[in-house]
Parts: sequence; C-alpha cells; structure tokens
Amino acid sequence: MNVMESYGFISEKLKKNEKLKHFVLNLLVNPVRTRPRLWLRLLRPLYIKKGRRSVICGSARKDIVPFNKFIIGRNSVVEDYATVNNMVGDIEIGDNTRIGIGNVIIGPVSVGNNVNLAQNVTVSGLDHNYEDVNYSISSQGVSTSQIVIEDDVWVGANSVITKGIRIGSHSVVAACSLVNKDVPPFSIVGGNPARLLKQYSKESGKWERVL
Repeated sequence: MNVMESYGFISEKLKKNEKLKHFVLNLLVNPVRTRPRLWLRLLRPLYIKKGRRSVICGSARKDIVPFNKFIIGRNSVVEDYATVNNMVGDIEIGDNTRIGIGNVIIGPVSVGNNVNLAQNVTVSGLDHNYEDVNYSISSQGVSTSQIVIEDDVWVGANSVITKGIRIGSHSVVAACSLVNKDVPPFSIVGGNPARLLKQYSKESGKWERVL
C-alpha cells in the first residue's frame, strides 16, 4: 500500500468516528489559521502529485492536506501569491495550465489541460451554510459541489466561478465576470452575472454574437 492509499484508508475510517475525526483534524490543521500545521507542510512532497516541469511558486499559499487529492500536471504552474486549498475537496490541474497571480482555488475543482486563469481569479467549490438562524454561520460548516473547467479555457482577470459550475472547452470568460451558470463549449461569456455573448459556429467558421 503506497502513501496515498494509506491516507485514503485512514480517512475512510475517520469519517465513521466524528470525535476521532475532529481530534485528528486538529492535529493536522491549525483551527484558528485553518491551514496545515508546519510538520504536515514539511511532509507535503510525499502526498502531492506533480507532473514533470510543473511549478508551484514559493509565495503561493499551499493549504494542501493528504486526505484529499492534489494533482498538478506536466508543464503547469501555480503563480505567485495564489492560494490552493484542497481541505474540503480534491484539486486536479491538467497539463500546460496556468493558475495566475493571486488566484484562489478551493476544491473540489478540476481544471483541464491548456487552461489559462488570469490574475486574481476565484474558483471556489464551496459555500458556507447559513440556513439555521439559531447558530452562527461560521459554525454551520460548508456545502461543496465540484467545479469543472474543461480543456483550453481562458478566464479573464478578477472573475469569480461559483460551486458546481462547468465551463466547456475552448471557452472564454471575460474579465470581472461572475459565473454562476454552466458555460457551453466554444462560448464567450461576460458580466455580473455572466451571460452568453458569442458562440463559435461550425457552419460559418466564425464567432457569432448571441442576441
């Protein structure tokens, strides 16, 4: 059994024992700073999967824990001052993909190949629960739904992609957009909330405006 399989086996056991789960989580993650403890960060090379020539810049905040996946493919980069956080869901990044300066990536998120996320993009697969007014929002935990960004996508600077969204291949998200609905393949969207602006027509071979 390799390291990742061992962590997977242990995490399944912990899910069945809530008290033990919280105890172990406190050993792994600082409850105030909500980031992995120093001893766990030192072991990070053992439990993340990096492709050849991939780079995670030193100034990036790497809130990466062993009980969820973190995979970055070949020739991909997580730029300076970005945050990658897999504490509530897996993060998988494909080949030849750029996670731009100041990005925030919170799992569960799957990013394909040849994707370019510009500066200060937020991709968050979680929402905070708030429904029970008898408890503080911070005590109600989170709900998650995977974000999927397919191959060959460009997301413009300062955009936000909310949980559960799929962005189809060869699509463009204009800068400063809020994406809260799925984006079809070969589309250009923009705005707050983002709406469909153009789609590629195979018949005409051109990008055509959507009325």
